Amino acid sequence: MDQVSSEAPLRAGILGTGGVARLHADALAQRGDAVLVAVSDVNAASADAFAARYGTTAVHDLDELIAAVDVLHVCTPPAVHAAQAIAALRAGVHVVLEKPPALSLAELDTILAAASESPASLAIVFQQRSGSAAAAVKRMLDAGQLGRPLLATCHTLWYRGPEYYAVPWRGTWESEGGGTTLGHGIHQIDLLAYLLGDWSSVSGELWRLDRDVEVEDTSLATIRFAGGVIASVVSSAVAPREVSHVRIDTDRATVEVEHLYGHGRANWRITLAPGVDAATAAEWALPDDDVPSGHAAYFDAVYPALVAGEPVPPVAGSPSRSLEIVTAIHASSRLGRAITPADLDDPSNRGSLRASVAEPPR
Repeated sequence: MDQVSSEAPLRAGILGTGGVARLHADALAQRGDAVLVAVSDVNAASADAFAARYGTTAVHDLDELIAAVDVLHVCTPPAVHAAQAIAALRAGVHVVLEKPPALSLAELDTILAAASESPASLAIVFQQRSGSAAAAVKRMLDAGQLGRPLLATCHTLWYRGPEYYAVPWRGTWESEGGGTTLGHGIHQIDLLAYLLGDWSSVSGELWRLDRDVEVEDTSLATIRFAGGVIASVVSSAVAPREVSHVRIDTDRATVEVEHLYGHGRANWRITLAPGVDAATAAEWALPDDDVPSGHAAYFDAVYPALVAGEPVPPVAGSPSRSLEIVTAIHASSRLGRAITPADLDDPSNRGSLRASVAEPPR
């Protein structure tokens, strides 16, 4: 459903016109409180074609793009996120920043510092948090309705072949910042942490099982959350049957979502523990008015706050948490021990994710 606003729509611009930019443009086209007025890309031909497709204007200079918009959607490779987001925030322009937000926590710190000094807002896109089913599950977990969370699993089992890594900036520490954990697994890791809250320790290993890249194509980790939940987390780019799966076992139920790149009510399931009565189960029913996860649902939450000049909502909160967990997995692999939040105060851990990646015997 189109979003209707009595105010003049915010002028939106998209920086970077690759695949994810189309998701932003399609979601913006559904809104009444925003209009896509300009796009830009280092590849002028790509920008021109994108602009023609969406009926907007291509510009070929970042400063010109920033001057033309109220909201900048940053859809470029992660190595340039920090400089581009900071430039917009310093100009008083809101920033909607694609994941991963930066190559390191240290870089993300600079973005958050710029946001704190700007009248504009920063929203980092973790769209798996969005959607009516995820919101309902979070409310029930936060209220204790489903009981005490005990155990969780979080699997991002995707397949990315050699052609995926043929893109020049992929598969290197310098330009992509990390492998499948940062680029893919962070989606489900973020959803898990959104549902369970802050973490207290992480142990992890990085593996390069098959892909000819610098970074990992598989990682395994154990996360202990502050509330006591123990989670097993696997991220991989070598799984032919692709699936994204999050499962949380409480003392009263099992909650799980299985999907690939987005979820709706049909992807969620709540299984009752023995002894839980039908009347209680009825209280746990997910909303019939289904809003799937995705960029459109995420913008539905964020854009009204931007229009009203209010802080971004909780669905866009805790901007560092999932990158902290990914960083801790890398640091644990490098140091061979569990990592706590206090360990990430060390600049050597807060900097580059670069870590040794194990390879199995051939």
